[in-house]
Amino acid sequence: MSEFWLISAPGEKTCQQTWDHMMVATTRTNNLSTNHKFNIPDLKVGTLDVLVGLSDELAKLDGFVESVLKKVAQYMADVLEDSRDKVQENLLANGVDLVTYITRFQWDMAKYPIKQSLKNISEIISKQVSQIDNDLKARASAYNNLKGNLQNLERKNAGSLLTRSLADIVKKEDFVIDSEYLITMLVVVPKTGYADWQKTYETLAEMVVPRSTNLLFEDQESGLFSVTLFRKALDDFRHKARENKFTMRDFQYNEEELKADKEEMTRLSTDKKKQFVRALGTSIHFTFCFDFGLDHTGPLVRWLKVNFSEAFIAWVHIKALRVFVESVLRYGLPVNFQAMLLQPTKKTMKKLREVLNELYKHLDSSAAGIIDSAMDIPGLNLSQQEYYPYVYYKIDCNLLDFKL
Repeated sequence: MSEFWLISAPGEKTCQQTWDHMMVATTRTNNLSTNHKFNIPDLKVGTLDVLVGLSDELAKLDGFVESVLKKVAQYMADVLEDSRDKVQENLLANGVDLVTYITRFQWDMAKYPIKQSLKNISEIISKQVSQIDNDLKARASAYNNLKGNLQNLERKNAGSLLTRSLADIVKKEDFVIDSEYLITMLVVVPKTGYADWQKTYETLAEMVVPRSTNLLFEDQESGLFSVTLFRKALDDFRHKARENKFTMRDFQYNEEELKADKEEMTRLSTDKKKQFVRALGTSIHFTFCFDFGLDHTGPLVRWLKVNFSEAFIAWVHIKALRVFVESVLRYGLPVNFQAMLLQPTKKTMKKLREVLNELYKHLDSSAAGIIDSAMDIPGLNLSQQEYYPYVYYKIDCNLLDFKL
């Protein structure tokens, strides 16, 4: 299970007693969850009015940061074009997997100084993640444009002979070049019509050069033939070819244009490879790939890895802030509560909820009877209705809406 329950309960004689009682309750009959202490430092409390307002602001910020996290994670999946497990390997926080980071959580004093007010810390996180969101939009737009341009070129190179690029098919020696009177044209002939073409092409107009046709290329359906004729017979030849179901390509050999097409394809393919390569450089998957011996750390993937980590770290700090604020509002001053991280299994979730409600029902009699009866309905989000006698927030590390 990638789901964690971040809860808090007021300290009894000591916070250690609160921890011990929770451990006994959740392990007495089977192990209902794997449990960890969740360390929150001594943050500045501020006034009650500020805490009440901050509680709402943090809830909104929590949702925003989670949405950015999911966008970065999903974009990583789209770029890497790999299995869920392989993508998950790249979704790290501070260089470790997400479960390890959460279960060993330590407040980052350098990023979020605890001498700052709670509101200032939340604003630091908001600005940081907003910048990541804006950068992602810009990078995603540039990458999608690159990918779209390359896909258009790929379609031109892989499509029908009626439309595909001829840059890698024709050669200079296939054409009569710079003649005042003669011109070489290209004709697409269905495979079923090869015999008819050979019999008739010399008679489709009066000035066709005898024995001038050559098969230059063929795909599964058609062949590309060259034929040389006098320029003044071109219109008549085109008309007669159409009547016989032969299609002329509007193509004249231009070495500079063909060279530019090849260079554009190479450039786009190289750029896409630079973006696609994963930072570890192990197995690499591409829609279109050349081996140019490039660095095995694509800039887009590097950026996604770094900023996913930053956003995830920020998200867990928001959860810590929410637990702190809500615990002070519920349990009062002086600050005295134990934050705990529980990792249930799917089979034990309902039982664990019952045990926790029984253990902490004395904290809030109005919430004592609440058990999340809808928790097993997939796809149903009832987070706003989840209220328990103890402080509770869910952290779900499954951030991928996997479609590959």
